[in-house]
Amino acid sequence: MRGIPPGEYTMKITSKQLRQKWLSFYESKGHTDIGAVSLIGDGSTGVMFNVAGMQPLMPYLLGKTHPAGKRLCNVQGCVRTVDIDSVGDASHFTFFEMMGNWSLGDYFKKEKTAWTFELLTREFGLDKDKLCSTVFEGNESAPRDEETAELLKGLGIRPEHIFFLPKSDNWWELEGTVGTPCGPDNEWFYPIDEEKEDPVFPDDYVEIGNDVYMQYRKTETGYEPLENKNVDTGFGLDRMLLFLNGLSDGYKTDLFLPVIEKLEEISGKKYDEDEEARKAMRIIADHTRTTVMLIGDKDGILPSNTGAGYILRRIMRRAIRYCRQLGVETGALLACAAIFIDEVYGGAYPNLHEKKEYILSEIKNEADRFEATLAQGIKEFEKCVVGLERKNAFMAQKDPAYVKETVIGGKQAFRLYDTYGFPLELTEELALERGLTVDREGFDAAFKEHQEKSRVLAGGQFKGGLESHSEVATKYHTATHLLNAALKVVCSPDCNQKGSNITDERMRFDFNFERPMTKEEIQQVEDLVNEKIKEDIPVVYKEMSLDEARAEHFVGVFDSKYGDVVKTYSIGDFSKEMCGGPHVASTGVLGHFKIVKEQSSSAGVRRIKAILE
Repeated sequence: MRGIPPGEYTMKITSKQLRQKWLSFYESKGHTDIGAVSLIGDGSTGVMFNVAGMQPLMPYLLGKTHPAGKRLCNVQGCVRTVDIDSVGDASHFTFFEMMGNWSLGDYFKKEKTAWTFELLTREFGLDKDKLCSTVFEGNESAPRDEETAELLKGLGIRPEHIFFLPKSDNWWELEGTVGTPCGPDNEWFYPIDEEKEDPVFPDDYVEIGNDVYMQYRKTETGYEPLENKNVDTGFGLDRMLLFLNGLSDGYKTDLFLPVIEKLEEISGKKYDEDEEARKAMRIIADHTRTTVMLIGDKDGILPSNTGAGYILRRIMRRAIRYCRQLGVETGALLACAAIFIDEVYGGAYPNLHEKKEYILSEIKNEADRFEATLAQGIKEFEKCVVGLERKNAFMAQKDPAYVKETVIGGKQAFRLYDTYGFPLELTEELALERGLTVDREGFDAAFKEHQEKSRVLAGGQFKGGLESHSEVATKYHTATHLLNAALKVVCSPDCNQKGSNITDERMRFDFNFERPMTKEEIQQVEDLVNEKIKEDIPVVYKEMSLDEARAEHFVGVFDSKYGDVVKTYSIGDFSKEMCGGPHVASTGVLGHFKIVKEQSSSAGVRRIKAILE
């Protein structure tokens, strides 16, 4: 690889070998490999993604019998986004794999400390005299873990290498949950530089894994003992691979090497010689890997403006922005994604091969959507910065004691979000690069104001045939606009809305048409509406004069009811209607549109009943 000494890439152990060594070791101790589950959280623990190998096993850690027995092991993919802003350094990853093993009410501390010690010293060849370990110091809720400390000493860990630390360091629980298992943990450390004499803990050490002793159940007020004591072991594959190969940069293992090499080739820049390029390559590589895994997951998701889909969209758009910074086209994402699928993870995750074309297609779709607005959005952001700089210069001339402002206004940030599709986090990242911050409270207020304007007419009456103004009914209202536009394309340009009724369960839409729709026409309308949903088109609200609205070809269903100033909603170039609202921010949140019935309403008027799934 250009820019990186070839010798650095001689892998002592590959990712494939590490996975196999982990599983083989614990299978020799009577464990069953249970395989990996979906990356997408099932909702039972209140998290969007599986963030730890133990998370899918929670019912069994709480006492349910596992069909594979009491001793389990696997290598589980995980996604964590709490420290996404740290991605770009040498060790933070959004997607990673956790090597785990569990005892469900079977063995406990004595066996586990011995097996971890054996794995680290015999299988991986680590020097026992250099190993350090931390244990729980105890508090009012749970006692000091002297038992684990004594077991470690008995194995040969030097007493001065055993440290008692507080709950913040040596207690594991799933934050934000109640009823979940938890307990003290025993963390294992090794010198970053094995050759360094007299390394100092913790500065000169790296954590390589931990053993959690799940003795308690988390309650509203504290902790209660579990009937069955469990063990939960977690060692990060990425981190272990880095560590065992004597590397300090996580992007120099075989999990990333081919991708970094491709980015060097495309950009013409050298990873080790250009700090900015190195950061950009890391972010592109990490975020592309996460994108491939989330879209290619057996319960795969797509980018959207809500929930897990929003997190995926943020990750993808951050990667796209760093492609621009690196000076490469977003096609680089497709090249990187193909490498992850074909070369890096194809053997461990065969479903990626099966979904390859689908994954690449969805990456391209999102890149195309974002590229269309990104350049203009960045220009608008720069205008905000210039405006702030001019204000500071002007005020400094008037008052030498003036303290310059360093905050991008909330309304400005919302305009970037609403008009150009910028996630707030992207604006914050751009601001941070310029030494600025963003007024989050102001953004939230502007967002709320926008929602109210979209929902309520001047007299406070809700229009559009809505029986409620719930979130679900609002989605249905936006869907009627898509349906109205689709009918004009499929059936006749002269099709117009003649009435509608919307509840939280369904939508009913009446339109002029002289005959029953054919099955083919119904399917075409469904497909067209779902196509526009999939494109996740922003729904843009604007007030204008009635004459302006007509000149811009906005559809008016009940012309006699409009005043001199009208409210309009446009969905790209596909749908343009005068309407009182409310509507969603973009079509991607609507779900799947399905027509359940098409029938006559009256002479020359047809009626469609439809649902969002």
